[in-house]
Amino acid sequence: MRFQTQITFQQQEPQIDYKSKVLLLGSCFSQNMAEKLSYYQFDVLSNPFGIVFNPVSIVRLAARALNDEHFREKDIFFYNERWQCYEVHSELSQLDKEAYLNILNDSLARLKAYLLSATHIVITLGTSWVYELEAQKKVVANCHKVPQKEFCKRLLTVSEIEQTLESLQALLAKHNPDVTVIYTVSPVRHIKDGIVENARSKAQLLTAIHQVAHQKSFYFPSYEILLDELRDYRFYEADMIHPSQVAIDYIWEQFNAVWIASETLALQKKIAAIKQGMAHRPFNEHSEAHQKFLKKLQLKISEVQKELPTCSF
Repeated sequence: MRFQTQITFQQQEPQIDYKSKVLLLGSCFSQNMAEKLSYYQFDVLSNPFGIVFNPVSIVRLAARALNDEHFREKDIFFYNERWQCYEVHSELSQLDKEAYLNILNDSLARLKAYLLSATHIVITLGTSWVYELEAQKKVVANCHKVPQKEFCKRLLTVSEIEQTLESLQALLAKHNPDVTVIYTVSPVRHIKDGIVENARSKAQLLTAIHQVAHQKSFYFPSYEILLDELRDYRFYEADMIHPSQVAIDYIWEQFNAVWIASETLALQKKIAAIKQGMAHRPFNEHSEAHQKFLKKLQLKISEVQKELPTCSF
């Protein structure tokens, strides 16, 4: 007897290995996957402009990077005693204008470098609901607590999302034609929009992605894994919105099985063992037993670094 509806997976190509460069963009769930990849010492860049939820803002940043459209004074504004930019997350905001522009343009350069050299780009879309700045009729990535009267909230159409993603794929075909794009929809529910509204939003994203996913672009069902395969509030955090660590670990295992090369598994296990050893807290750090433990741990580190010179602990 089964008490779970399981999703059938098959390995996809080209696989991610330790020679790959992986760029992750999008919602907070992309951060969860990036943390896993970083933990196992893969070459990763995640959200250099902070978490971005909607497809229009994600693609605009990628286009700005590839087209060398540097941030200038006209792109930022002073609010709540800090410099802000509607295209990026508030975590980047600064007190000094020049420092802020430097941070934005340094992040843009990092993003461009990965867009040009990445073997895989993982894009996690969070919502179809967007806020348009009324004065400019422009979708923003973050409202920065500017009064809501300055914005118009609306739902992107499937056609708009599809065209947005196709524009990104056209840019990538020009600048990095061999890159593999992996789309996923965040399993985090945007309850503040409303239960029905969240369902409409996710449906728009799913429909658009499946219209554009072909050849070098794929879909990974993180949304369906949590809502269908796990399907229980015990797999959520206390807010009943975000996936729990157990759920994140489970989705990572599925992603690992589908997209990560099997020959990396042995090295992943060695890296995990080292990190667990480094997290160990002895009762007596000066004891002979602990000193032996540290020597063995250092030997393991040296062995891993011979296999993976870029590895650092």
